[in-house]
Amino acid sequence: MLWPWVAHWIAAALLCRAAAQYSSDQCSWRGSGLSHESHRRDVEQIYLRCSQGFLEWLYPTGAIIVNLRPNTEPSLRGTPGLYACIKPRTDSQGAQVYLERAGDLKLLLGERKQAQGTVHCFSLAEGALFVEAVAQTDISRRITAFQYELVPSQGPGAHMYPYLHPGKVPCKPCSDEEVLMAVCTSDFAGSGIIRGAVKSSSSSSSSSSSTSGTDDHSSLVVTLSQLFHQKSGVFAWGGARGRGWSGHVNAPPRCGLHPGGDEHLLTGSVHFGEAWLGCAPRYKDFLQLYRTAQEAGTNPCQLDTD
Repeated sequence: MLWPWVAHWIAAALLCRAAAQYSSDQCSWRGSGLSHESHRRDVEQIYLRCSQGFLEWLYPTGAIIVNLRPNTEPSLRGTPGLYACIKPRTDSQGAQVYLERAGDLKLLLGERKQAQGTVHCFSLAEGALFVEAVAQTDISRRITAFQYELVPSQGPGAHMYPYLHPGKVPCKPCSDEEVLMAVCTSDFAGSGIIRGAVKSSSSSSSSSSSTSGTDDHSSLVVTLSQLFHQKSGVFAWGGARGRGWSGHVNAPPRCGLHPGGDEHLLTGSVHFGEAWLGCAPRYKDFLQLYRTAQEAGTNPCQLDTD
């Protein structure tokens, strides 16, 4: 027999557990299939309204529909040129991911392929994500999880997005205006040297075009003496030796960047936790450009270059 206060404590704990089976904000969603009653046939609608975020579905049962919406003007939300890219977690399992439009389903990502961590891109005009649980006798260790990013297929920087154009991202010098803007608005910007380079590849696919396959690129090992700003902590401080900030930056092939040599300004974007190179002029050339713009009052932002 339970003491009364113990019974009250257990009841309260069960209520808290039921109330905490999912959490959501405008960018990400975390839920549990345990909150879905087996006799119900309705499919839960989820709306995510950020440029990036994640979904994590524990013990998947039934199905959910994930509607990705840009946090922009309503007139732009149906733009055919807006794409979504999703990257499954390598331990993701328990569900299949489809594209759903007007009741029609098209397989985007099978359960077994999720362990590869391949990035899949599709146009938002193709529909929403229909995530359907795979029938299992034991769901205790099943978690379906992926990250997502929204990206326009046109506009500034769109041609540099690595997963929409696998193997076709150009490597070209930036104009003076592009360099000055990049150092202010990129996901990361700093000055440093390249210590090594490893040829790498990442798989990506697009559901609406023939741009699918392997994107060959170089993974540059860099050390930054100055870090103006960064996103997502892709560069880590070198520690007591004070060698600066270290990290890896992915770069298109044949960019002419080699270990050793001159110090460079390194700018770029961060996608799914990885840094991708943007503008990378020699640092002494950038300093001259920056000081000229500073004297003319045309700098987009102010940096401490000392």
